[in-house]
Amino acid sequence: MDEQKTNKKSRPQDPDTVRELVRDGYGKIARSNSACGPDYASGGPTPSAGSCCCGPQPTTVEIGHIIGYSDDDLAQIPDEANLGLGCGNPTALASLHPGEVVLDLGSGAGMDAFLAVRKVGPNGRVIGVDMTDDMVAKARQNARQAGYANVEFRQGLIEELPVDDGSVDVIISNCVINLSPQKDRVFREALRVLKPGGRLMVSDVVLERELPPEILERADVIIGCVGGASLRSEYLDLIEAAGFADLEIVKAENFGQSACLGESFAPAISRETGLSEEEIDHYLAAVTSLGIVAYKPVAG
Repeated sequence: MDEQKTNKKSRPQDPDTVRELVRDGYGKIARSNSACGPDYASGGPTPSAGSCCCGPQPTTVEIGHIIGYSDDDLAQIPDEANLGLGCGNPTALASLHPGEVVLDLGSGAGMDAFLAVRKVGPNGRVIGVDMTDDMVAKARQNARQAGYANVEFRQGLIEELPVDDGSVDVIISNCVINLSPQKDRVFREALRVLKPGGRLMVSDVVLERELPPEILERADVIIGCVGGASLRSEYLDLIEAAGFADLEIVKAENFGQSACLGESFAPAISRETGLSEEEIDHYLAAVTSLGIVAYKPVAG
């Protein structure tokens, strides 16, 4: 493999450009009610965060099983809340307790928020934050139709959370922080809004080694939660640099070849980039889904 093909500077660097790309892609997913929505990039379909291409696609229920949701989990939520997105089940990373306040970063159509509501009970509360108009609208509609009284969805950036200081017991996030061009700000904001002793429970995609620009620069790969992913060591360093303590990796498994459907993805990328299918498989093997728990220190 020619590792010299990799180049961090090939990633889109302007935060606003990246956000608009992500907002547009996920807006189309929300409007189409499918992980494989209308075309948003020349010649390519809209991918889900759980698949890098739209060839032979598993159903949203099958994707849910792949990334860690049980049949019971999927039966508890409105059907339209499951868009086949994500790379794990953050509500399963640690126990949620009755009465807790939970914040879901990048809440999408509300899937994880609705699962969290059932765990925190009537005395708890769940807040979802998403920057995409259509996703927030869909989540609110799903909440109304399902009769959830103690969940709300706010529009905003996860780098500038519309949430008060020290007001949240638990933060969850499912394959979203990797999409942010300013991950350091995300983790600092997460620390700000957590109560002392509060916990961060994240499922996210990281890289074991850098990917080449031929892959990173593709819009579908960026929106598919790979193009913006950080190296594992860099991602963990950002969490600790923000001030979190007792960081633990509770799950680590390949994401690129299982959820990214390498069998259909590799030939398409090979035709378009000139990379061999063996090279593409090599790079997909470097894409990992991590389950991470970390805590905000208690003052003193």
